[in-house]
Amino acid sequence: MPHADVSPEVRGSARRMRNSMTEAEVKLWNELRAHRLMGLGFRRQVPIAGYIVDFACAGHRLIVEVDGSQHAGAEQADYDRRRTQCLEARGWTVLRFWNDDVLRGIDNVCEHIVRVIGKGAFE
Repeated sequence: MPHADVSPEVRGSARRMRNSMTEAEVKLWNELRAHRLMGLGFRRQVPIAGYIVDFACAGHRLIVEVDGSQHAGAEQADYDRRRTQCLEARGWTVLRFWNDDVLRGIDNVCEHIVRVIGKGAFE
């Protein structure tokens, strides 16, 4: 992924977030890391367009977000919607999953990611 100008503050925040991932983020990262999911290359806690996204596959311009209950409120949902619009305007596709979806159905989450990318059926 080409490196854009990222402020030291944002870079530091991304680093801190990588060191304090939620249980659901860790579970999904264990499926995505090291090209484990269909050979796809993902990075975690990546600064893009002024935001830090949970996971990004630059080769397919795909962002995967894992949301906890704090994202259920109206104010946060509106922020997330504007954030998604900004990222999509820059050519990214954004997928959102609830923590519970990841913790209880990681295979379904991975199947959906693969389906969106268009790699065919998950094996």
